Amino acid sequence: MLHFLWEAIIGLIVGAIAKLVMPGKDPGGIWITMALGVAGSLLAGFLGRAVGWYAPGQSAGFIMSIIGALILLGIYRLVKGKPAATTS
Repeated sequence: MLHFLWEAIIGLIVGAIAKLVMPGKDPGGIWITMALGVAGSLLAGFLGRAVGWYAPGQSAGFIMSIIGALILLGIYRLVKGKPAATTS
């Protein structure tokens, strides 16, 4: 049970650092930032195992988790894009 608490705390730190490195208008709140950090860590672990940097079952490191969260923020911004201007 403490493993999930530790993962959530590290996810919050990773997500906050990723938002500081890539400033802008992103969905906010502590829960979204925490989810961003955890998802970034999972993405980094998946990519690291695909490239051969991590062994099966090995988790991503702190820096790679931040990079994974930055990738997710970049994808979010690409998908969100700019809203279409409305004319009236």
